[in-house]
Amino acid sequence: MPTGSPWSVERGEEIICTHKHLAGAALPILHALQREFGFIHREAIPLVARALNLSRAEVYGIVSFYHDFREIPPGRHVLRLCRAEACQSMGADALAERVRERLQVNWHETSADGRVTLEPVFCLGLCACAPAAMLDGRVIGGLDQTRLLALLDEARR
Repeated sequence: MPTGSPWSVERGEEIICTHKHLAGAALPILHALQREFGFIHREAIPLVARALNLSRAEVYGIVSFYHDFREIPPGRHVLRLCRAEACQSMGADALAERVRERLQVNWHETSADGRVTLEPVFCLGLCACAPAAMLDGRVIGGLDQTRLLALLDEARR
């Protein structure tokens, strides 16, 4: 379940200091910030830029390029649906449409009750048991509409 500490400049700077000496430090820093806070807070961008002698645009470019980084806090649960070819060939598109209708969201959005954020993922490595999803880090293969809606109901409780 995604839980994040409230954003704090002081804690953000501690995390940046801990990782800034690593080779290619931008990604480890950004991953650590997201682990701690659940997302990359807009105030973190200039802090990372200053620590790594990069422009804010360069740091923002990294955040916006990689799909795993979030710029807003996620819902209480994150449901990732595989969008790769193997899952698509096994009916993932119809399942995704059903979930989007049920939650009344699009990709990267959170349901109105704040419980579920829906994200696409481009391969969970479960091609042999497609379609697949991940709910709060737990991978699930062999989905059909019944199983997927049960997962959704579990997350919405």
